[in-house]
Formats: sequence, C-alpha cells, structure tokens
Amino acid sequence: MGRQLTYKAAVNEAIRIAMRKDSNVIMLGEDIAGGAGREEQGIEDAWGGPYGVSKGLIKEFGNKRVFDTPISESGFIGAAIGAAMAGLRPLVELMYVDFAGVSFDQFLNQAPKLRFMFGGQVIVPITVKTLMGCGWRNAGHHSQTLYSLFVHIPGWYALAPSSPHDVKGGLLAAIRNDNPVILFEHKMLYNITGDVPEEDYELKFGKGEVKKSGKDITVVSFSFLVNRALKVAEKLEKENISAEVIDPIWLAPLDEEIILNSLKKTGKVLIIDEDNPRCNMATDVAALIATKGFDYLDAPVRILTPPNAPVAYAPILEDNYMISEEKIEKAIKEILN
Repeated sequence: MGRQLTYKAAVNEAIRIAMRKDSNVIMLGEDIAGGAGREEQGIEDAWGGPYGVSKGLIKEFGNKRVFDTPISESGFIGAAIGAAMAGLRPLVELMYVDFAGVSFDQFLNQAPKLRFMFGGQVIVPITVKTLMGCGWRNAGHHSQTLYSLFVHIPGWYALAPSSPHDVKGGLLAAIRNDNPVILFEHKMLYNITGDVPEEDYELKFGKGEVKKSGKDITVVSFSFLVNRALKVAEKLEKENISAEVIDPIWLAPLDEEIILNSLKKTGKVLIIDEDNPRCNMATDVAALIATKGFDYLDAPVRILTPPNAPVAYAPILEDNYMISEEKIEKAIKEILN
C-alpha cells in the first residue's frame, strides 16, 4: 500500500503542484479562500470552499493568484475565459454544477468555440472543476449530476475520476491542456482514501481503466458509482460471478476501445449512470455498443439510472433515488439469469 490521501486532499495537492510549476496558473471561485481581502480583520483562508478543498492555497500563493469572486457565475467564468485567451491558465471552481444554468452561455458559446472561431489564433486553456451528485441531503439545487450537458458541446473535454489517484493526475492533465476542460467531482468521493504518488503525473487524455477484470459481465460506470460497482463485483466473486468493472474516467473523449474489448470478452453489459435517464452517458455508451459492438452481445444492453425526477431532500426519497449496491447486484443477476 502506497501513500494514502483523501480524494479532496488529492485535488488540493494537484492544484499546488500546478501552481508551483507554472506561475500562469490562477484559481478563482466563490469562497475558495473565504475572507480574502479582509486580512486586516484577521480573516483569511477561512473556508477553502464548501468542503475545504482549496484550504491553504491563498496562504501559499497569495491573493494575486487565488481569488474569491462575487456570486456571479457568468461573470467570473467569463473573466476566466478572457484571462485564458490573454495567456493565463485559470482554474475555476463552479461551486455546484447545478449553478451552471446562470452561466451557460459561457459554457455553450464562448469557451468551447473561441479557438475555432478565431481560426486557431488563440487558445483557451481554462479548467473548470465542479461538484455534483446526490447523497449529502443537499436537495434539488445542489445534488444534480449533469455531465451529459457538457459532453454534448463540441470543444469541451470532460472527466469524472472515481479515485484520489485519478483525480490528481486528471486535474494536472486538465490544467496543462490548451483547451477547455471540465472536471466533475462527486461529493460522495471527497472523503474516500486511496494510493496517490507524491510526484507530478498526468492521466492520458481519453483513456479509461479496467478497475476489476472479469469474464461473465461488463459493468461500465462513472465517478462515485464505480466504487459501488466494485464493491458489488467483489461480493459476487463469492457466488462465482465474475464481473469486469470499467471506469472510462474521461467522458469526452470517451475510450470506446476499452468498453468494446470488454464486451467482446463477456457478451453482457450493465451501464450505470447517476445522470438523468434521457440522453446521458449510459445511453451514449448503449448507442456505441449498438453501432459498433452489436455482434458481441449475448443479452440485451441494460441501463441503470435514477428515476426521471429531481433529487429530493427527504432522506427516504433521496435514498430511493440513489443507485444503491443492492440495485446494482439485482441488475447484474437479472442479466445473467
């Protein structure tokens, strides 16, 4: 076992490495310092964002590189796009992906199109990191999983790492890329721990990983639900059911080869996705299999998603909305039987 870090500590470490090695990397977002500009009152670095991910950054890098912003997502994301075009490498924290709606023109018509529309004369090396996911009793405005909205837009790279190792390497790769990249962090992952090397490293763009090998069924999952799929797969080994768990890591570009190669071996597939059921990553993977892997199938493609409804605040309703280990196990057994 190597050095252990939590997911959120791995994010913090990646930001520090990127900022130490490149003075053009800046960070901005709501409450990422918490008190910046009020140092004379003894208030600085009070919060580090809603989950403390950016804690300590302003003390190391100062308030010329770590900025608290007003509650104006369209304004500060637009400012970051302009800064990227002017030669900086902004890392923007959009506190929750649910807030993208008030700034969506920046995501849809500005960041992903400017390099294309200027004929490659400018680059837009902006990275957006944002929280998503249910499970923290945060209700409908702070609990959505919406990565499919961004994957749909040409010009964005997108990733949703499921482990501390992958989020560190993925964030470093994102910051150093010359194109817009959005990193989705599921809040249920923040306190999990895993092996994370101390050194600087980057994930390869568009490359997924086989998290567990198997021969009976392929399970494709994303972000936090990869961990639930792995727990179910380990449990099913005791029942002589061998499930292969695929984590694409990158949503755009998607590693099609790793999915099709696994399906070729198992002949059966379950796709698990916390995003809304219509036009999500699960349906995209299902379409990939239907067009490029149909001959490998020994059973219909199965998709497991939440219901087509908002996330509820009431615990019993949110628990029913979430994709549990029990639901995953039931779906796998139904496919195999």
